[in-house]
Amino acid sequence: MPRNISLILALACLTACKPNPAPAPETSTQAPSASASSNEAKRIEADVRYLADDKLEGRDTGTPGYDLAAEYVARRYAEMGLKPAGDDGTFFQRVPLLKALRQEQGAAFTIDRDGSKVSLTFRDEFLPSLNYNAPSHSLTAAAVFVGQGVYAPELGQDDFAGIDVRGKIAVLFPGAPARFDNDRRAFYSSGTQKLRTLSEKGAVGVVFVGTPEHEERGPWANYAAKWSMPGMRLRAEDGTGIDTFPQLKAGASVSAAAAKTVFAGSGHEADALFKAAADGQLKAFDLPGTLTLAGRTRVEPAESRNVVARLDGSDSALAREFIAYTAHLDHIGVGAAVNGDSIYNGALDNALGVAVMLEAAKELADAATKPKRSLLFIALTGEEKGLLGAEWFASHPTVPRNDLVANINMDMPVLLVPGKDVVPIGLEHSTLKTALDTAAKEIGVGLSADPFPEEVVFVRSDQYAFVRAGIPAVYLDGGVEPASAGGASPKEALDKFLRTCYHQPCDDASQPIQYEDAARLARLNARIGTLVGDAAERPKWNKGDFFGDRFAPASKSP
Repeated sequence: MPRNISLILALACLTACKPNPAPAPETSTQAPSASASSNEAKRIEADVRYLADDKLEGRDTGTPGYDLAAEYVARRYAEMGLKPAGDDGTFFQRVPLLKALRQEQGAAFTIDRDGSKVSLTFRDEFLPSLNYNAPSHSLTAAAVFVGQGVYAPELGQDDFAGIDVRGKIAVLFPGAPARFDNDRRAFYSSGTQKLRTLSEKGAVGVVFVGTPEHEERGPWANYAAKWSMPGMRLRAEDGTGIDTFPQLKAGASVSAAAAKTVFAGSGHEADALFKAAADGQLKAFDLPGTLTLAGRTRVEPAESRNVVARLDGSDSALAREFIAYTAHLDHIGVGAAVNGDSIYNGALDNALGVAVMLEAAKELADAATKPKRSLLFIALTGEEKGLLGAEWFASHPTVPRNDLVANINMDMPVLLVPGKDVVPIGLEHSTLKTALDTAAKEIGVGLSADPFPEEVVFVRSDQYAFVRAGIPAVYLDGGVEPASAGGASPKEALDKFLRTCYHQPCDDASQPIQYEDAARLARLNARIGTLVGDAAERPKWNKGDFFGDRFAPASKSP
């Protein structure tokens, strides 16, 4: 989910479809946890313990640790009897990347106003954006505040009303108006969508200013501590980055605490603007003076791999269509030490999601009767860098694009106390709801609403890349209901995890992961695939659905 000191090591391009087993880590010899009694749960635990082992160094995209994880998943596919569905008859799909490393030397954020200059402090108050288009940048220009940078005339929202951003630096807050429904708030909160809008409006730079509400969920100190971790973008054939918006010559992020300095002398107090943002009452205005944004970025080509397998369908006609199961294999690697630990293992995020997908794949592969449609199982790279592996697969699928009919994604199921439900993100958008409702009833699991809709997770995990390609998708998350009356609350456990261990070293395999709940989630995934695979019609977007209308208007339901 759209957040390491870089290991500058050679990338081992291993392409055999049946790789040699990677050496088992020490933790794989530990006895199964008390929460794993069934064989299914034990397999999931073994997968998590391997993928979250320190030897894999946090599985950062493009590192040897990630490659070990990819080899492991490919070996698991082969053991199940799944067929390679990557490049050139292998389990691996090459994903070309640009890697960018922010440099402290040369970074600057200077406000020139009323004859005086004020500079913000690197890391404590600001960070320059990674620049994938130039190794160094320095931009001095007038600035204009544009609210949350949302242009949605169909909703009566124009944050650019009354001002002209052409040739200027746009200053904006994160998020989207609270009055938007969850779907539209998710879409317009996307950073990529904001950058696209600013480029179309003619801005030459961008400054994202944090708000107290935003930093409650993601403290500036946590973000700033990871300043030296690399960012990535997809790389086009000509070597340039994809979706890097070269018209925006410079960018920066500023902490909420430093907002008062940015707005000083403008006639607008930062606290009043924060309140106006919460109330949906922001108005655009020109800032006095100029801003100077400068920085240096080391950019170099990189490469990683998706791990792709296929289970052929049983019907001669429907087998040409594919349901894609996905779970991101990467995490964020090695970074700032917390309590002496610098490895960000990513046990819940997303070793557990991959393990659940693998168990669902085994159940489907072992079934006496296979679904009529074919199935793909894809361990994706680069999710933490911006859904890159998913974007690459959705735009460069290893099967015919028009034959991809649905996506079932697994990302960070927070299963830390026993529960009795799951949270299906995106259930309301398509006819996938029918299969999910049926599967949940058969498995005996409840379906609950998203407990934190303000997190807009539907656009923050890999299913969104498939959605943007017009493919109906659903993302299955951990539940929020206790397994028994008076039992520990999964929702409280989720909230605590998000506040304390999300993208932190403490997300490791020592957590009290409920592996039997994970096994149930795998069964649910498998059953959904069977129901969708056997249905007479492929899934469709619901009539009038926001995402269906925007990304697949020709395929929505009548």
